This record gives sequence, C-alpha cells and structure tokens, in this order.
Amino acid sequence: MLCELWTLIIGMTSLTNPGVQPDIGSNCSAVTFVTRAEWGARPPKKPPTQIGHPVNMSFIHHSVSPDVCTDEGSCIRAMRSIQNFHMDTRGWDDIGYSFLIGGDGRVYEGRGWGVVGAHTYGYNGISHGFCIIGNFTDHLPNERATNATLHVLKCGVEKGRVIRAYELFGHRDAGCTECPGDSLYDLIHRWPNFSTRRIPKRCPPKV
Repeated sequence: MLCELWTLIIGMTSLTNPGVQPDIGSNCSAVTFVTRAEWGARPPKKPPTQIGHPVNMSFIHHSVSPDVCTDEGSCIRAMRSIQNFHMDTRGWDDIGYSFLIGGDGRVYEGRGWGVVGAHTYGYNGISHGFCIIGNFTDHLPNERATNATLHVLKCGVEKGRVIRAYELFGHRDAGCTECPGDSLYDLIHRWPNFSTRRIPKRCPPKV
C-alpha cells in the first residue's frame, strides 16, 4: 500500500512539474549506453588500473576529429578511429576517455567508471573524462548530445562513482589546450557543478 501511494505521489509530481524527476536511477535510466563490445573496441594493451574511490572531478572534452556523428553507425566508426589514434599514434594503452557522447544521443563506453584514463594529464587518477564527439570551437553540440552528457554526469553520482559535490571543468582548465572548444566551453559554464576554481595546469612533455 505504501509503495503504491509513493508511486502515485511521484507520478502526480511529474505531471504537475515536468522538471521534477525521481532521484533514484532517473539519470542512469535516461542514458543509452553502448558497451565496448557493442562498438567493437580493441582490448587494452594492459589490464586497466582502478581508481578505487569516488572521484571529485569531471572533465569535458571534444574530439575535434572525427567530426560530429549523428547515428549509431557513424558514431561506432568514430569510436574505432579515436581508439586507433590513441593506441597506435599516441601509444596509449587504450582509448583515453572514460565515456564519449555521440550526436546520436548515445553514450559510448571508453575506459568506463572508476578506471584511470588518459584524458587530462595530471588528473587521470582522480577524475573521469567525458568527450563529446566533434569539433565545438565555433558551434555547439546538438541537444541530444548535451542532454546525454548531463545525464551521464549525474549517473556517475547515482552509481557512487562520483561524489555529489564534484567539480566540473573543461579540459583547458587543467592543461595547455583549447579543448573543449570555445563554444562548448562557454556552454558548460552554465552546467551544474561547473567550477571556477583555478587548478594547476599540467602539460604533457613534448615528444
């Protein structure tokens, strides 16, 4: 009886205020994840290193290249291209980002939750990196991509992989880069948990 009453209250709240959503699982259930197996990821060169605790930082990136993908097929091709570039050209163990977001509104698994990445030099062991596929220097990602990014950020909190009071940064806040592009960087200033705190910029050595 109590469960039925609670369900009724939640339903009535959603009808009277569409902006209110149930907290439990609402953001994770709103994300369409594409697993590594589903996009055909190569195995990493070495076993992944676990972070071992909820992180307090998240970084937003853009891929620059490939450009925006708008359906699952083109996004899968983009994922494979990015992984090949990171592993074969950069010499990294795997694709660098934790998750990548396509213009199709899907979230593609990179290294995943709680795994040390190769996305933000000096911060890889204490953060997750979220990359929106495309170049967002002079235009914004589409609504499907931005909504999916916001949901996956909150999903990390729901899963206990990210602390509730996490800080959100653009890649350029931590490194010598223009990433995630001027337009996207301006946008994330208005997102929840965006931090204006100045953090040390750590630039990888030139090779």
